[in-house]
Amino acid sequence: MDLVTVWFALVVLCWVLFFVLEGFDFGVGALAPLLGRDDHERSAAVRTIGPFWDGNEVWLVAAVGVTFAAFPDWYAALMSGLFLPFVLVLLLLAGRGVALEFRGKHSGAAWRRRCDAWLAATSLGVVALFGALLTVFARGLALGADGEVTSSGGLGAGLARTLAPLASWDALAGAVVAVGAALLLGATFIGLRTTGPLRVRAQRVAVVVAAVGAGALAVAALVTALVGTGPAVLETAGAALLAVVALLAARRREAAAFAGTAVVVAAAVVAALTAGIADGVVLASTLDPAYSLTLASASATDSALRLISWAGVVVLPGVVVYQAFSYWVLRQRVASERVAT
Repeated sequence: MDLVTVWFALVVLCWVLFFVLEGFDFGVGALAPLLGRDDHERSAAVRTIGPFWDGNEVWLVAAVGVTFAAFPDWYAALMSGLFLPFVLVLLLLAGRGVALEFRGKHSGAAWRRRCDAWLAATSLGVVALFGALLTVFARGLALGADGEVTSSGGLGAGLARTLAPLASWDALAGAVVAVGAALLLGATFIGLRTTGPLRVRAQRVAVVVAAVGAGALAVAALVTALVGTGPAVLETAGAALLAVVALLAARRREAAAFAGTAVVVAAAVVAALTAGIADGVVLASTLDPAYSLTLASASATDSALRLISWAGVVVLPGVVVYQAFSYWVLRQRVASERVAT
């Protein structure tokens, strides 16, 4: 296996870890105001991600950084073609961090409610945008013969062009699917990490979301089979796995339900990022397939890949070990029931 393939696999791995780990962060942030009946319960939900959320965002930095170092042309096409959506993602992530950090800086109930509402809104916004962006990763951009996104007009036209790929039905579907996946990850994680009434409500939400997702994927598989666009293997497998997740959640097997949900999310991310990899394509051109970016054309030089490999051998395993250790140390459940005094 050559270094180009190895680094592509690492790029996909970093994105998978980001979407799975931050996915439950976003889901918890969105569900906390809904599942918590009072400030005590909402605070318990937020505390489940308190030690982890900023560490999980490291994988976004890693995914973007590794793409920049190993596949600079791929990075350039994505960041120039989707400049404004990525700026919106960063602004929402910053606002979400403010809500998490400043929630406990004031004892007023109204202050905490506003922070919780802002946390939910920014979490849902980031998830929806990333879901739409993943569909663009799979579908491609308007790449020209030079491998750059075509543009015309002034600054306003250029900014509007970066939003145009999101103005499609498949991007909307990607956003909806991503929100559902994040809610399921968040519900199963809250069920896994809490006790008391919050755990019970999270279990019910997980069952409903998983069942709805299984039904939606089953319908998608049936439609795909009827219109004859090819075998609906991924849709069928996803529907079956989500049905299992619903059963596991109903039986309060939270760890297994969370793991099953993580597998579904990981598989979806891998499918989006490797949509054209059978032809060696990392980013398709919607103008002409001949203009698509391939692994070979988008990758850095062999000497650059060898250099970053030395850094990757040290840094990436260290991050994985540190995060695994923190999850193990902070594995105890958070109590959501009130203790009589």
